[in-house]
Amino acid sequence: MDILYFLVQQTMFFSIPLLIVALGGLFSERSGVVNIALDGIMIMGAFCGIFLINQLQDRMSGQGLLALAILVSMLSGMIFSLLHAYAAINLKSDQVISGTALNMFAPAFAIYAARTLQPTGVQQVVFENTFRIKSVPVLGDIPVLGNLLFQNCYITTYLGLLILIVATVVLYKTRFGLRLRACGEHPQAADSVGINVYRMRYAGVLISGALGGLGGLVFVIPTSTNFNATVAGYGFLALAVLIFGQWRPVRVLLAAFFFGLMKTLASAYSGIPLLVQLNIPSDFYKMFPYVATLVVLAFTSKNSQAPKASGVPYDKGSR
Repeated sequence: MDILYFLVQQTMFFSIPLLIVALGGLFSERSGVVNIALDGIMIMGAFCGIFLINQLQDRMSGQGLLALAILVSMLSGMIFSLLHAYAAINLKSDQVISGTALNMFAPAFAIYAARTLQPTGVQQVVFENTFRIKSVPVLGDIPVLGNLLFQNCYITTYLGLLILIVATVVLYKTRFGLRLRACGEHPQAADSVGINVYRMRYAGVLISGALGGLGGLVFVIPTSTNFNATVAGYGFLALAVLIFGQWRPVRVLLAAFFFGLMKTLASAYSGIPLLVQLNIPSDFYKMFPYVATLVVLAFTSKNSQAPKASGVPYDKGSR
C-alpha cells in the first residue's frame, strides 16, 4: 500500500505540470496558432518564479510566497509568449521556426540572468521548499483517499485540476470558447460574422503563455530545490500529451497521467522493489518516457484531429 501511495503522489507531481502546459497549448492551437515555444515559456516562467522565491524567502514563506510566485510566473509566461504571438499573427512567420527560436533563447537568457543577478555568479537558482502541505484539514483524514491526495501534497496539484475544469467550461460553454474554436477551424467564416480573428488568436497565445509559465514553476516546486535553466523537455512532452489527448481537455488529462506515470517510473524506479529486482540499467528507465512518447505518437498521430487552421497564418485581405 505504501508503494501505491508513493506512485500516485509522484505521478501527480509529474502529471499536473504536463496537464497545465498541455491545456495552455490547447488554447493556442484551438485559436489557430501552434505553440512550439511551450518549453521556452516553461523555462521563463520557472526562472522568474523561482528567482522571486530565492529573493524573498528570507522575508516570506509558505503559501503566500508560492501564490506570489505563481502570479509572477504566469505574467512572465504571457510576456514571453507575446513574441511568438507577434511573429505568428502579425508577421505571419512560420510558427515552428518562431517557437524553436524562443526555445533556444529561453535557457540562454535564464543562465545569463542567473549569473548576472546572483552575487555568487552561478547559474543555479536555489530555494527553500516550504510549500509542502503535510495534511489538508479534514480531507487528509479520509481513509485511503486522504493518504493518496491530501497528505504531503502541494496546492499546485489542486490548482491544476481547477484549471482543467475552468478550461473545459470556457472552451465548450462560453461565447469566448466558441469564437476561439471557430478561429482555429475556419477563421474566414469567423471573420465574416464579425469576430476579430487576430484578437482571438492573441488571446489564445496569451492564455497559453500564462499556463506555460505556471507549468514551469509547478514542475520545479515539488521535485527540486533549485532551478538550472531546464525543464527536462517537458514542453515537448506537453505537446505530445496534447496530440495524444486529441485536443480535448478530458483526454488531455488522461494522457497527462499516462506520461506522468512513465516519468515517475523513470525517476523513482530505485524505490520500487519489483523494478530494482529486474536489474535493468538505469539509463533505460531515464529514456523510457521519451521512448513511450515516440511509440504512442507513432500509433495515434494518424488519427489526430487537430484544428483545421492550426499553424496556418490568417490574412484578413485574402478570402
